[in-house]
This record gives sequence, C-alpha cells and structure tokens, in this order.
Amino acid sequence: MSFFKRLRDAIVHKSEEVTQKFTDGLAKTRDLLVEKVEDLVRRYKKIDDDFFDELEEILITSDVGVNTVMELIDDLRTEVRKQKIENAIDLQPILSEKLVALLKNDDAADTTLNVEDGRLNVILFVGVNGVGKTTTIGKMAHMFKQQNKKVLLAAGDTFRAAAIEQLEVWGERVGVDVIKQQQGSDPAAVIYDAIQAAKSRQVDVLLCDTAGRLQNKVNLMEELAKVHRVLQRELPGAPHEVLLVLDATTGQNALSQAKTFGQSAGVTGLVLTKLDGTAKGGIVIAIRNELNIPVKYVGLGERMDDLQQFDPEQFVHALFAGLIQKDETEEQENA
Repeated sequence: MSFFKRLRDAIVHKSEEVTQKFTDGLAKTRDLLVEKVEDLVRRYKKIDDDFFDELEEILITSDVGVNTVMELIDDLRTEVRKQKIENAIDLQPILSEKLVALLKNDDAADTTLNVEDGRLNVILFVGVNGVGKTTTIGKMAHMFKQQNKKVLLAAGDTFRAAAIEQLEVWGERVGVDVIKQQQGSDPAAVIYDAIQAAKSRQVDVLLCDTAGRLQNKVNLMEELAKVHRVLQRELPGAPHEVLLVLDATTGQNALSQAKTFGQSAGVTGLVLTKLDGTAKGGIVIAIRNELNIPVKYVGLGERMDDLQQFDPEQFVHALFAGLIQKDETEEQENA
C-alpha cells in the first residue's frame, strides 16, 4: 500500500468538516512547501548535491527549522544510499513519511487538554502581545460552551490598554461572564477574585488571560509566578493547563518565544494561531521536533469554530492533499 493511500485511510473516519478546515487553513503553506518540492522532484532526474541544496532551501523557507532540516536532509541522504534511489520522484514519498514522523513525535503526542468533569478546571494563557491570545481564549470559551460546560473568563492582562475591554467583547459574543478589575490592578488579585467566583458559581472551566509584555521579562515572569502561587493556594493542582499562544506568521520567532516561555512559565501545551494567514506552517514541524511541548490547538481561520485540536494526520493530509488526489487518480487509471 502506498504512503499516500495509508495517509488517506488514516483520516477517512474523521469529520469531513474538520478535514476541510485543515485543508483550507494550510493552503498557503501547501502552496509554498509541497508544490515547490513537487516542482523540484520533477526538474531533477537524478539526485545530487544541487538537489539536496535546493530541498534544504525550500524547507528552511517554510520555517521547518534549521536543526530539523539538517537532520531531515541527513536522513534522506542515508535513505538514498541505502535504497539506491536515483530518481528524485522516488524520494518524495520518503520525504513525506519523514515529515509525518516528525509531526507525530511521540514525546509530544498528547494533544488533549487536561480537563476533567466534576472539578473546576483552570487554564492559564501566556504569550506576548499581538499573537491572538485574547481571541484564542474567546474561541476556546465558545468550544467549551458547545460542550455544555459552564465557562468563566478572568481578565488577568491588566497591563495592556484595552485588553480588558477586548476580553469583555468576547465574553458578550460567546455568552460568558468576565471577572475584571481596573487597568493597572494586580493580576494575581484578579485571578483570586475569578477563582472565588468560579467556585461559588460551580463553573466547569476558568480561562485566565495574562499580560504579554516582554520588554521587562523579569517583571513578567515574577508576575506569572505570583499568579501561579495564588492559583495553587486557592485550588491545589491548578492551573491544570498553561497554554502558550504563538503567532505562526512569525515563524522562527515563535520557536524562540516557545523556548523562553517554556523554560520560565511551566508551559504544558502550545496554541499556534493564524496558520491560515501564513506560508510558514512548517514551524509546526520545527516546534514538534525541537521542543518537548505538545502543540494542542491550531487557529485555522477567523470564525469562532476555526480553533481546532491539533491532529498530525489531518495536518499532513492537508499539506499533501494534491499529491493524494494524484495518487488516487493513478490508482484508478491502473485498475
């Protein structure tokens, strides 16, 4: 069975709507990464150093990550020698399989949120300003509401002008309350109020926004540490998730942020936003391969339900949709 048929069969039982969201959301990355690779293997009848140099450039341009690309190219060179591959077209399924293996990195395979029935679940959101943190909170509140969970929002970003108002707009849109104080208030005090309100209202999920400035990283990390202490004191075991929100359009900068916050803020999972607006979707591969932090959710569009749980098979299927279609056509012609 061909690699592309196995990939197609892997998602056949999954929601068509979700499959379409991934396919649409990754169109720009597909155009840059897969179509360029396809053009490359068509142009080179024989695999040589020039072929590998061009492939390396395509992968780095797609923000797959320099370290990841070097490992990948070394692996491909080994496979070419081992399997005595001469025609570049024969290398394409092997490259695709290796990308799948990187995305399915077992160390970072769990994409489910640590949310349990019968308890107050606290999810803390961290990340720099402008990455789509507040929008992600709003979309996740909508998702939990669709699951019939009682949701509350905490406006813990008291530093940025309009952050509280922005969260309130999302609260109104989704139909959930927002616990807030004045701009400039102590974020830990806001989180304290939110925990008390969530307990008294028997809330299922409390989503907490936090400040995102990096100009004074020491202050920010101290602020986050104080929020953690308040949560753990008022609700042992909380926060149950610390989600770092990253803007996929920033490529390698997102990877750098993930390293900074991952070390300092106790991050348990990543949310990659704006994948639909970038050709740099390869950053997902770099993050999965270089960090031991799972990508849990991805933003694939502007709509309320375009925040989707990350699914490696859906991701790869979306990237290679054109090749899968071509593979199907060839199968039918040969039948």
